Amino acid sequence: MARWRQAIDLAMTDEEIGSLTTLSRSRTEPARRVARARMLLAYDENPSFFAVGQSLGVHHQSVERCVERALAFGPLAALDDRPHPGKEPTITPEAKAWLVSLACDKAKEHGYPHELWTTRLLARHAREHGPAARHECLAKLVQGTVCKIFSQEEIKPHKVRYYLENRDAEFEQKMAEVLCVYREVQVLKKAAAKSKKAGKSVAVVSYDEKPGIQAIATTAPDLPPMPGVHATFARDHEYKRHGTLSLLAGIDLLTGKVHALVRDRHRSREFIEFLKLLDAAYPAHTAIKLILDNHSAHISKETRAWLDARPAGRFEFTFTPTHGSWLNLIEGFFSKFARSVLRHIRVTSKHELKERIMSGIEDINRHPVIHTWSYKLAEAA
Repeated sequence: MARWRQAIDLAMTDEEIGSLTTLSRSRTEPARRVARARMLLAYDENPSFFAVGQSLGVHHQSVERCVERALAFGPLAALDDRPHPGKEPTITPEAKAWLVSLACDKAKEHGYPHELWTTRLLARHAREHGPAARHECLAKLVQGTVCKIFSQEEIKPHKVRYYLENRDAEFEQKMAEVLCVYREVQVLKKAAAKSKKAGKSVAVVSYDEKPGIQAIATTAPDLPPMPGVHATFARDHEYKRHGTLSLLAGIDLLTGKVHALVRDRHRSREFIEFLKLLDAAYPAHTAIKLILDNHSAHISKETRAWLDARPAGRFEFTFTPTHGSWLNLIEGFFSKFARSVLRHIRVTSKHELKERIMSGIEDINRHPVIHTWSYKLAEAA
């Protein structure tokens, strides 16, 4: 015969009741803690498991267990779940270490055509070869367990994070040379701000090429946004290629003006054409300093022959180090140009693309922005 449930005498202090009251009204505490706080408060008012359960919409046995925990461990401690013993782990630490060591190799090193492991492939390999390596506990390893182990060890052997190897032994020296040019630009700007007189006859141009600008045409008209129908422009996913163009551009770091050419390619002859553009843009007595990378067109025999024919001191090149194109301010301009003028651009021909690029350059030159370099500038000699 079932025993008669007797009320438990649960004594709580005013401080405990106050804490439970605050928890019972909380909107940020876990729902189970709030529910248990309400059970204890309701039981303190009416010590009946059935009545409390009926008023709160829970089973009376849940109320009884909560009150029993409060009596045994205290009202506040009763709000949390008791620790469960759980199942003993079947995968040994040695097996986990073997699996992690395996994941640190490439899959191709173990005879697979894959470059990297997938968790599914690694689980299969562990099932097939784990017992032979004296790890019988891996005989039934599944993909989900592999994921849990890798999450605990914080490794992701199925992913690749790229880095850039420094292959220029003179990187620091070349970077210092570029920074010195930027320091000179800063000095010239301050001198120009203090005096209205013409300063030193020098122009500093940050130059580079942006190749591979695609001339892409649509195969159907774009549909404009329509309220209540579609909020964005709609474009057919098919397109037609008309080839690519290269943008050769240099930005004057003292005035913000952009000098640009758009050509099919960017060989030595196109680079020399750009140099002629600069030569015509500045007075004959002005020294033109260019910051540029080590592209073959910049140091070719044709380029050197053309420069040798110019007056001494007319052009001065400062090269960025290998893999140091980020030191060139023009890269920021190209990024902004690609995200504004070239973003989602569609044209009917390469000629139209060229006209729109040059139109974008003209629009920028109407409101030029003087770019400033600040990274490690204080370290420049």
